[in-house]
Amino acid sequence: MASFIILMGVSGSGKTVVGKALAPKLNAEFIDGDNLHSQHNVDKMAAGIPLTDEDRFDWLQLIAKVGHEHVGQGTNCIIACSALKKAYRDILRADNPSIKFIYLKGSYDLIFDRISKRSHQYMPSGLLQSQFDILEEPQKDEKDVFVVSIDQEISEIVEGIVKANLIS
Repeated sequence: MASFIILMGVSGSGKTVVGKALAPKLNAEFIDGDNLHSQHNVDKMAAGIPLTDEDRFDWLQLIAKVGHEHVGQGTNCIIACSALKKAYRDILRADNPSIKFIYLKGSYDLIFDRISKRSHQYMPSGLLQSQFDILEEPQKDEKDVFVVSIDQEISEIVEGIVKANLIS
């Protein structure tokens, strides 16, 4: 059975970088969830306006659908998606029993340092605090979440994920 993995965490946690490095090691397709946002969401983020739950709902449903389609076709899929709230993760879980989440966890200071050194079309550094403000870290009852500290090299992060054997 194919697997559907969500790389989750706040902006700047390394979802895209880790996803691109991880995908070939897990024989998976990597999809940047940012590319699935509606133009309305893109415009809001570019203007420095945080998205609301309502803004995110259709986006999360689309991500869930894309992952479900990959699994249905027998292909492994990794999608970068912040999935900051449990309710968001529950939307992604719907009809996706093979889903797994990898939470790329890091401190505000570490991530702010990273994000301030890059240019990102959707996420100016000024919005980082809003992401930490709404972040609901996965709890122990969320058995489908694997937590990885991002306070290490990308190669070490990827190796730790590969060793966790998350692909069915």
